[in-house]
Amino acid sequence: MAKDLFHQAVKQALIKDGWIITSDPLTIRIDRVKLEIDLGAEKVFAAEKDGQKIAVEVKSFINPSNISDFHNALGQFLSYRLALQMTEPDRMIYLAVPIDVFDTFFQERFTQAAILQYDLKIIAYEPNTEEIIQWKN
Repeated sequence: MAKDLFHQAVKQALIKDGWIITSDPLTIRIDRVKLEIDLGAEKVFAAEKDGQKIAVEVKSFINPSNISDFHNALGQFLSYRLALQMTEPDRMIYLAVPIDVFDTFFQERFTQAAILQYDLKIIAYEPNTEEIIQWKN
């Protein structure tokens, strides 16, 4: 499976943010269907809190059409979320998008409606500095 252009940047950003990368990619099998989510990560909090597990699908949004990239990303996100609900219901899935795309295309009314309708969890990242800028739950 080809990795997105900013795969390594998001991986490094998660590590900087205190996450431990546990799978690269995170493979899920449901009968004869095999799915690969870009990254699986865990974060261990203070002793009195439970650990948190996430899966991250990285998208670069570098094609001429943001809406085509969004359709692809949304389809993958929804399929992966269903697969995780069937196999690892304690793992939350996030869609990682570049901050410039998050600040523009993801603020459009249609995109905001889709985020709300499909309950998208988003990580906005800065690819050049390899940093997580915003978590949107």
